[in-house]
This record gives sequence, C-alpha cells and structure tokens, in this order.
Amino acid sequence: MSWRRPLEPGSLEPVGAEGIEATIVPRPRDLGGFEVRRSLPAAERQSIGPFVFFDQAGPTGFRPGAGIDVRPHPHIGLATVTYLFSGALQHRDSLGTDIVIRPGAVNWMIAGRGIAHSERTAAGIRQGAHRLFAIQTWIALPKRHEETDPAFEHHSAGALPVLEAEGKWLRVILGDAYGETAPASTFGKTLYADAKLAPAAVLPLPEGHEERAAYVVEGSLEVAGDSAGAGRMLVFGAHEDRTLVAGPAGARLLLLGGERLDGPRHIWWNFVSSSKDRIEQAKEDWRQGRFALPPNDRDEFIPLPG
Repeated sequence: MSWRRPLEPGSLEPVGAEGIEATIVPRPRDLGGFEVRRSLPAAERQSIGPFVFFDQAGPTGFRPGAGIDVRPHPHIGLATVTYLFSGALQHRDSLGTDIVIRPGAVNWMIAGRGIAHSERTAAGIRQGAHRLFAIQTWIALPKRHEETDPAFEHHSAGALPVLEAEGKWLRVILGDAYGETAPASTFGKTLYADAKLAPAAVLPLPEGHEERAAYVVEGSLEVAGDSAGAGRMLVFGAHEDRTLVAGPAGARLLLLGGERLDGPRHIWWNFVSSSKDRIEQAKEDWRQGRFALPPNDRDEFIPLPG
C-alpha cells in the first residue's frame, strides 16, 4: 500500500436529498449459469459520465473444477474496465493479450473499431475451491475516438494511486480524484475509485467532474438521514458540494462518473456506438467471421444473438 496526500476530512453533514438525482437498484441477469447484478443502463439513468454499463459479479464461491467461462465475443465503440475484489480471471483478446487479473489491478481494454476477447477462470485456479467478486464496466468512447485502434493495458494494484486519512482509504482506478491520476490512458474526464470507510467516516465527493455516482459494495452510507445499503447506486446532481458518511458497520463503495457523453449512444449486445448503422455493420462482421479471435482461445465463440 502506497502513501499519498491525505484526503480532506470534509464536512460532517450527510448528502442532502436535493443532491440526489436517483437511486438505482441493480437487476439480476443470467449470463449462462452465472448471475450478475446490473446497475447500468437503467430506466433512471442510461449513463453516468462516460459509463454506460455496470455489472457486479459475485461474491460467489465455486467448487473445484468449476469457474467462469465467458467465451470469445466482440466489442466496438467502448472501453471495458475489469476490477476484482476477490478471485482471479484470465483475459485473452484478439491482440494476443493473455493475462490473469487479480484483486486491486486494472484491465483496461479499448475496443475502438473492433476487438474480441474472452474471460475465464484459469486452469490452475480451478483445481481448488475459489471465490470471485468482480465489477465490470463499459465506458463509451467519445465520437471522435469510436473507431480508434483497439488496445489493452494492465496496471497492477501497486501502480495505482492510493490515499489514506481519518478512517478512509481510496484507490484511484481510472481517471482522477482528489488530486491523483490513475495510469490508464483515458479519452476524457473520468472518475472511477474504490473507497473503504470506517464507521462514521466522512468522504467528500470529488470535485471537477460533471456527473458523479456512488455504488455501495459493502456496508452502508448515511444519506439525508436514511441508510443506503449494499447494491445501491446513488446518482448525485452536477457540481453538488456534498459528503458521504459511512454507516455503523463502515462502507466500501465505488465512485464513478466524469464528463457527460457527447450525445446519445446505441447499445446492442456487446456493441456501443453513436450510429445505428455502425452497429448493424458490427453484427454482420461478427456473423461473417470478420473479427479476429484470441490466438489462445479460438476453438469456440459466442454466436450473434437471434
């Protein structure tokens, strides 16, 4: 754990109700024998900053021999962020990347004009009982970068900025927060951070971001006299100068947001684009086998839905 500039203690006032635009309750989704809880997109908000997709996988346990098998599938027009609280996943993509991600590290995959990847439990991990608790998010690329070349970055937990002070700990996953900047190369103003708060600890919302939200992973947050428990995403008004207060058992949360999207996005299956025609092209490209598959995982793939 590295030391960085302490967080300011902030005000002891909880977030006022007028500073909350929405409370999002995740919906369960079955990904073929494995259930996730999806917060974005939602009826309340289609996006928060550039974030257009937010899934929680686990926490769940697996017997020896079992695990996750997300077969190769395509993406366009977005970047994915994989972040783990526990467990491990093996990422392979059509660029030739083959890497196992572990808790606290970041996999940042830029799909751009097109990439295919898989995520599986590595063979060595399957040999014994194991657990997985992960968050995967999609970030829509700005229109001028939707067709950028695909790329992949892995940053270890030790490479990410960490701040500690007065009962709070925070790691900047992507973008910037509280004067610190994560190493992944983003395409616009972005906020993504993992925070742990001791009971009654106070965390001010970071400044300089047009849209912000907090997802409660564990514990609870005191908000306007009420308690928001695990599995709730709180969306805050723009530029509100507010603070979050941890509940009696403390809290773990993810802060997310950033610059508002430069226009609406269409989402179909794993494709994100400002153009419906571009999504239709991506459908046909996958159907006709024009996406390359990961070199080390090309014996099977997920067919186009429908």
